[in-house]
Amino acid sequence: MFEATQSPLVLGAMMFGTTIDEQTSFALLDRFAERGGVWIDTADCYAFWASGTGHGGDSERLLGRWLAARPGVRDRVRIATKLGAEPLEPGSWPSRREGLSPSAVRAAFAGSLDRLGIDRVDLLWLHQEDRSVPIEDTVEALAGLPADRFGFSNHPAWLVERGRAHARAIGSRPFDALQLNATYLRPRPGTLPPGVVHRFGVLSDEQMDYAVEHDLDLWAYTPLLSGAYDNPAKPVPDVFDHPGNTARLRVLDEVATECGAARGQVVLAWLLSRGIRPMLGGSKIDQLDSAFDGVALKLDDDQVHRLDAVDRSDWADPYARY
Repeated sequence: MFEATQSPLVLGAMMFGTTIDEQTSFALLDRFAERGGVWIDTADCYAFWASGTGHGGDSERLLGRWLAARPGVRDRVRIATKLGAEPLEPGSWPSRREGLSPSAVRAAFAGSLDRLGIDRVDLLWLHQEDRSVPIEDTVEALAGLPADRFGFSNHPAWLVERGRAHARAIGSRPFDALQLNATYLRPRPGTLPPGVVHRFGVLSDEQMDYAVEHDLDLWAYTPLLSGAYDNPAKPVPDVFDHPGNTARLRVLDEVATECGAARGQVVLAWLLSRGIRPMLGGSKIDQLDSAFDGVALKLDDDQVHRLDAVDRSDWADPYARY
């Protein structure tokens, strides 16, 4: 599931080059590589909402400068980027974005390679669904691109299956990864957590079951609720305020005390116990170090069971087969 000698933690570079300056970004990237981190995640649209131009590309450009300034580091890290969500004009998102037509895919990917200063990526994500284009057309456009793997982010399970089926039919490289929002607390039905803007962006039981059945690599963004598990200045968002989560927080606190760990570290360890690769988007070295310690934390079987079973019986647990 995860490479035995590599950290499963993913470094999210969303705000690198915009709200996180170059010096800080380089320090985080250096520390990530120093501690054995491998996967770095970005997108061509990052971070258009915080840039001076209204367009993305700053994160990829910064990563390109870091790779150029660190000879040999490209052999130690893997780069994942996304396409499909860049606004066509400043202020036009989400009504006008690049989308997933064959021409848009090819142009967006060429731009990403140029900004990153590399000739291929290790994983290319479709950032969000585009129902104006048949998924088969998008899959065929991807087939000839220099990417080692392909994945879906913020797509419903049925569309993922349709895309994967077409890739198999044409002999293309398979889609083998899903990227969605996931954390220990559960949002109220019908709500989206802050930062999730896609209606299929929160990991559902169906998507989880699909990933388990088809052995897909599952990545979780915003797993730590932007620090709300441990930072008193950042309250847990209202969408998580319901009785089920009161019980979950009680058990989370119990396990954290037993482990001598922070809540967020237990959340990261719990995600890994479910076979889910957590993504960190922090802006401070101590946050990064804490996350590395979290993914190194080993929960025992009883702790995992208690965290899982607090509000549901085992037979209903979609994660139980891990």
